[in-house]
Amino acid sequence: MATHPRLHRWFPFLAWPRPSREMLSGEMWAGLTVGMMVIPQGVAYAALAGMPLVTGIYASLLPALVAVLWSSSQRLGVGPTALSALLVGTSLTGLADPGSPEWVTLAVWLALLSGLLQLMLGLGRCGWLLNLVSSPVLTGFTQAAAILILLSQLPALIGLDGPLTQLLHHPAIDLQALAFGLGAMLVLAAGKRFAPRFPTLMALMAASAVLSAWLGFARGGGAVVGTLPAGLPALHWPGALSWSLLAQLALPTMVITLVSFLETASSAKVDNQRGGTRWNENQDLIGQGLAKIAAAFSGAFPTSSSFSRSAINLYAGAKSGWASIFSVLLVLATLLWLTPALYHVPQAVLAAVVVAAVSSLVQPRVFVRLWRAARVEALIGGTTFLLTLATAPRLYWGVLAGLLMSLSHFLFHRLHPRIIEVGLHADGSLRDRHLWRLPALAPNLYALRMDAELDFASARGFERAIVEHLGRHPRLQHVCLFAQPINRVDATGAEVFGQLRTLLAERQVTLHISGMKLPVEQALRRGGQLPAEGTSAPLLRLYRTDGDALRQLRHRLEDYVI
Repeated sequence: MATHPRLHRWFPFLAWPRPSREMLSGEMWAGLTVGMMVIPQGVAYAALAGMPLVTGIYASLLPALVAVLWSSSQRLGVGPTALSALLVGTSLTGLADPGSPEWVTLAVWLALLSGLLQLMLGLGRCGWLLNLVSSPVLTGFTQAAAILILLSQLPALIGLDGPLTQLLHHPAIDLQALAFGLGAMLVLAAGKRFAPRFPTLMALMAASAVLSAWLGFARGGGAVVGTLPAGLPALHWPGALSWSLLAQLALPTMVITLVSFLETASSAKVDNQRGGTRWNENQDLIGQGLAKIAAAFSGAFPTSSSFSRSAINLYAGAKSGWASIFSVLLVLATLLWLTPALYHVPQAVLAAVVVAAVSSLVQPRVFVRLWRAARVEALIGGTTFLLTLATAPRLYWGVLAGLLMSLSHFLFHRLHPRIIEVGLHADGSLRDRHLWRLPALAPNLYALRMDAELDFASARGFERAIVEHLGRHPRLQHVCLFAQPINRVDATGAEVFGQLRTLLAERQVTLHISGMKLPVEQALRRGGQLPAEGTSAPLLRLYRTDGDALRQLRHRLEDYVI
């Protein structure tokens, strides 16, 4: 039975294809592949977030189900991610002790607040806000966050009971934990290279648990996962927080919302490109927001879209959201019956899982590429990187500083538009005559082009260019504006345009305008800065194309220069 198209926005899963036996078979194997990856990663990322380890599995159950049902991108791997876990762990440092009930309450509030914020942004169709974050800012933050994650996992990886600084004073390293950690790293690297389709991660967890139990690693004081509660998560409602605590969670909430959605965007764009569909960022905001709210009600921490699990889902042949349903069923079975099997897994192996997943994010060469492409933006990315490291554990200061610098750079360029005097190139095109050392189009003519909108940001620069040229050339008789790049005019731009027309008319200077776009022309006619359609005005000439303008200027100006 066909459903009403309007229902698809509120219930996107109604648009899923009706599954066939062949389709379900392929979706099942793709979903089980991701499920075998998300369980150990969930436990490892819970440790990174300072949460009880079982909450990593909780975050892979109901949130993943809600996300796939209400997102437009059906093949994303939603659940715990390294960046979200790191942001939780660093944001709550100093507010509570990791793993304590107070810490869990604060983490649940982060999930609830960031989920509500994403939900409101999606319902308000504010996905365009994603464009405010430039690639250099995201690059700088991601590189710094990856390094911080790696440093945070080194103590567990080498069996150090304490922070890394302990190596300088009392270097007590658990050699068995070190062997487990390094061995796990080698296994994961070999599996990625030689057997990418094999569930290396799940096999590693099982083998390390068996080996740990046989060696008596836990009895000897080794750090293991330990007892995890079996069964489904109970409905969780966090206790009330004071206004002061809520205020301290405001910035982390915004940064988690932002970083989470950027993670989603990186995966969703790939998903939609391969599917040949248009990305509906607002619907994905709704789905991701509902997933975080579901995580809060499960007593877990904020979730996001994992790029690695989403890539594996696509690689395994997932065609729709049914693959995620099978992944959720595997997580459900683990919670009901298989949590005892995780008891003996060494925490050094969990650290190796995090290190293996995050190490691919560390790419120093991206700064070299940024420097070659745009040095100012490379400096913005580098500053974001350094500030994120310097302000740890308050990582949001690095993001906010980078965002402020990026927006300031953008505004600087908007306030200083590119305005050039054009000359005729040998190939017949109009180019910057000073850059290409071209002669003026004609004596007593100022021919200019502005590569920007004529709005409040650029209007004063446009006015300054003409007024300053008039001051330097008092005998100027003609100004020709090649207006093709101007695609919009606002009230300020129209007002400045009108003032310039008056100024030029007072000095008996003819204004020629070439190639003005129809919406701009109509706006100026409505505002009275141009004469009504079908009428003319003294000292004003309009041309539809640049070729028309050049021919007429050649005819009118006897000393026209080819």
